[in-house]
Amino acid sequence: MSKKILVTGGTGYIGSHTVVELQQAGYEVIIIDNLSNSNVDVIEGIVKITGILPVFEKLDCVDFPSMKSFFEKYPGIDGIIHFAASKAVGESVQKPLMYYRNNLVSLLNLLELMPQFNVRGIVFSSTCTVYGEPDNNPIDENAPIKPAESPYGNTKQINEEIIRDFIHSGAPVKSIILRYFNPIGAHPSAEIGELPIGVPQNLVPYITQTGMGIREQLSVFGNDYNTPDGSCIRDFINVVDLARAHVTAVERMLTDKSDEKVEIFNLGTGRGVSVLELIDVFEKVSGKKLNYKIVGRREGDIEQIWANPGRANNVLGWTAKESIEDTMVSAWKWQQRLRERGVM
Repeated sequence: MSKKILVTGGTGYIGSHTVVELQQAGYEVIIIDNLSNSNVDVIEGIVKITGILPVFEKLDCVDFPSMKSFFEKYPGIDGIIHFAASKAVGESVQKPLMYYRNNLVSLLNLLELMPQFNVRGIVFSSTCTVYGEPDNNPIDENAPIKPAESPYGNTKQINEEIIRDFIHSGAPVKSIILRYFNPIGAHPSAEIGELPIGVPQNLVPYITQTGMGIREQLSVFGNDYNTPDGSCIRDFINVVDLARAHVTAVERMLTDKSDEKVEIFNLGTGRGVSVLELIDVFEKVSGKKLNYKIVGRREGDIEQIWANPGRANNVLGWTAKESIEDTMVSAWKWQQRLRERGVM
């Protein structure tokens, strides 16, 4: 009998790609999403790739009574992958209370309900922003947790602490915390990808939308950082590679491969790529000259950060495989598919 996995935020960008990988690995998937930054049509793309229709419930994880009713309706959930969260650094600086409410209360509700309904474990979607501006790169899981540069980053730090404290209290659950670096790209089928509602908060959809002529100009926030070309450096990881890591984490968590109740893994490529380098890669793979301008630095941005993914490679048994060129090809292919469909 296949194991049943709840994916919160499962119609979102990373969530939808993870649903595909879970289904292809034989898991039964149930999706919860409030559709605040995604579209239910994503489920059609999932079905086209896997041939399997996941169960979907439109719910807000902040709504405790509705969440309790959900677990009563769907008994036997083995594990949770918790993506549902507000996630834009810049927006979090402008709307901190929304971020604290959405990102903290949703996790608190899940943790409170898990023991009541015998859910064994939760894979938590965290971020490299918990490291703040790192002292050295690349950074491993032992790097110090720095004061957060944004409310978004702070919610992730607090959530990690909540999980550790809850499990330390004797709660009968396990958790694997995955600290992502910067997910980009789309499924190679171009059936699913990153489709933010409104103006994109993330770099790559803004790049591809500018390349398509939807956005007039891309702003590069700063070219005076202490980096080779002056722009910020990130560890850009292919979203399908990232999704595969969640399947590996779920398997590890539910088969008790470790005696540790809480495990943490950095998920990145181990390579830093600057914003201007990424623009250059896009121009080469798309044949489009991108209209961009250099503007002032953006509050909350970290200068440079990339991963030492050794622990994920050696302990989790996962490695990022896709090249930055293939990843940008997939992002552009997805943007072209959206144009074909008349979406944008």
